[in-house]
Amino acid sequence: MKDYNHSGLFTKNNLGRVPETDRFLQQDYLESVKAFARLTYESIYVINYEDMTFEYVSENPLFLCGYAPEEVLNMGYEFYFKNVPEADLEMLTLINDAGFEFFKKLPGDEKKQYSITYDFHLRNKDDRQILINHKLTPLFLTSEGKLWKAMCIVSISHHKSAGNICIYKDGTDDVWKLELKNTVWSKSEKPKLTEREIEVLQLHAQGLTINEIAEKLFVVPDTVKYYRRRIFERLQVESMTEALSYAVSNKII
Repeated sequence: MKDYNHSGLFTKNNLGRVPETDRFLQQDYLESVKAFARLTYESIYVINYEDMTFEYVSENPLFLCGYAPEEVLNMGYEFYFKNVPEADLEMLTLINDAGFEFFKKLPGDEKKQYSITYDFHLRNKDDRQILINHKLTPLFLTSEGKLWKAMCIVSISHHKSAGNICIYKDGTDDVWKLELKNTVWSKSEKPKLTEREIEVLQLHAQGLTINEIAEKLFVVPDTVKYYRRRIFERLQVESMTEALSYAVSNKII
């Protein structure tokens, strides 16, 4: 494996020392993060960019790769070097650089409205790899508008390969996608579903079959199949599992 210089990776957001006035603003915030972690099946952790450490790691097992939360917490950024394959580690460096370049150009009062999501592989202790989706959003900024602490949420990816890098702005349908070959962001909008398509998705999420959904909607099963095809086309997915994952992740349902 390539010998990485750890100090040369993930450093676009070099903070230096955070002023005491900024530090005072984040007292006791971890209690809220822990409460959120107790309520979700997803893995939660917090990055502190001041010293490139993890400040909190939840007990949800997906992100842990077979380690205890305390072990991952103590590893901090070393965790990535131990448990992310080399190709994906190089991709994460590109995402980090492009993401912070995007972030620093945003107006200071808007920065907390943006989140980034992407997929990469984690390697467990038994060398088994799993493709995860990783979302990151700001928790605290310094008075200079730099990203100080971020909350990360990890879940199973609905894609088939690493990448799929997008930035979203809260409260809008705006999406920026990163083309890795030239590290250029292109803006688009989240796909939209009709009310009936959303209803079909919600009924599938409840575990209903096609026939049961048809009965609830007073239509024939072929009509439900038509709605399913339209959902797949609009969301660019191939199965209802992928459609549900995409719709939940992108706040469509």
